[in-house]
Amino acid sequence: MLKAVILIGGPLKGTRFRPLSLDIPKPLFPVAGLPMIQHHIEACVNVPNLKEILILGYYPTSELTQFVADMVQEYKVNIRYLQEFTALGTAGGLYHFRDQIRSGNPEAFFVLNGDVCADFPLVEMLRFHQEKKASLVTIMATEATRQQSVHYGCIVQDRDTSEVTHYVEKPSTFVSTLINCGVYICSIEIFQTFAAVFNTRQQEYYNDASGNGNRKEAAVIYLEIDVLMPLAGTGRVFALQTSNWWSQLKTAGSAIYANRHYLELYHSRHMDRLAQEDFVGEKEKEKEKEKRCNIIGDVYIHPTATVHTTATLGPNVSIEAGAVIGPGVRIRESIVLSGATILDHSLVLHSIVGRGSHVGQWTRVEGTPCDPNPNKPFAKMDNPPLFNSDGRLNPSITILGCSVKVPSEVILLNSIVLPYKELTRSFKNEIIL
Repeated sequence: MLKAVILIGGPLKGTRFRPLSLDIPKPLFPVAGLPMIQHHIEACVNVPNLKEILILGYYPTSELTQFVADMVQEYKVNIRYLQEFTALGTAGGLYHFRDQIRSGNPEAFFVLNGDVCADFPLVEMLRFHQEKKASLVTIMATEATRQQSVHYGCIVQDRDTSEVTHYVEKPSTFVSTLINCGVYICSIEIFQTFAAVFNTRQQEYYNDASGNGNRKEAAVIYLEIDVLMPLAGTGRVFALQTSNWWSQLKTAGSAIYANRHYLELYHSRHMDRLAQEDFVGEKEKEKEKEKRCNIIGDVYIHPTATVHTTATLGPNVSIEAGAVIGPGVRIRESIVLSGATILDHSLVLHSIVGRGSHVGQWTRVEGTPCDPNPNKPFAKMDNPPLFNSDGRLNPSITILGCSVKVPSEVILLNSIVLPYKELTRSFKNEIIL
């Protein structure tokens, strides 16, 4: 029997995802029509004999209750949300809820970071982990560029046995181009290692009488630093290198990139989720079907969205529930969230239109894509700071927070608009507070 644990952090995290995380928890932000961690859940339920999925984080329970109920209903698997009393680190929550994870005596459990997106090779990881009898932890690993690798956990691996001989979390100098994907499968014996770390930390906490405030809370344990780094080279940690698509989802810009890849994955698994060229919204179905909206490439349209027959969508567009897309609208490489309205002949490129937002007629909303460099093999998404060294806003996608009103006949370029703002003119490279 197997279990899976999804780590989602809490409201104090995900600040780089603002303003999108101001009105909806980041793990529930829709990517390709599904809340972000529903993609994790789908990957887990496809693993044979996986009986329970535990979601760990410190969001208030009320924010996830409905989502968990919906997932149980849809996938017919036991799913629970366990709320941490405070931020406990990537392994602190696992140790705190050790009894819930160990109940039922699973042979192993998956651990997935909630802010990564991927074509998760969980079945392959399980097979690999079972072959390595000595393995306490198997890490999903992928190749990165030499320059980008230092922003991740770096793995040095024995090429013959796949054993991790050295591990460094975000090193200051180059170590390896093989990086940790934040997806693991652990044997139950790993809890002995967690307990040892916890007990050592507790001793340090009480022995440090200086009272200088630098003492580490014993319950806060980081899987990467406190567990993987000491275990590397002991013959108990292995890495499965995958060539499957993988990316972090740290910023709003990375949501557009993830949206594109998840839509592409639907071709092989959920073709029914992709809009065909004959799509019409529910309200349009009663009318004559002489012409349908024009679909280019991969597009997801929620059944309750209304899209005018003269609109053109795609490639790589997601239209969420209740959105209204008017005549002659053109949308590309964008996500339109629930209840948003885009009026006649407006253009939306490389942007996220927030929930309940309103874009007027003949308006241009455009951002700058921040995709990985296509000319560099293994390049990952860069997560640049909001501002460059000159204090100017770095070019990125345009984001409208929830319930933003954009008037007709204006241009909004490379800008971020916080919720509930009513714009009166064009903006370029600005944050509208």
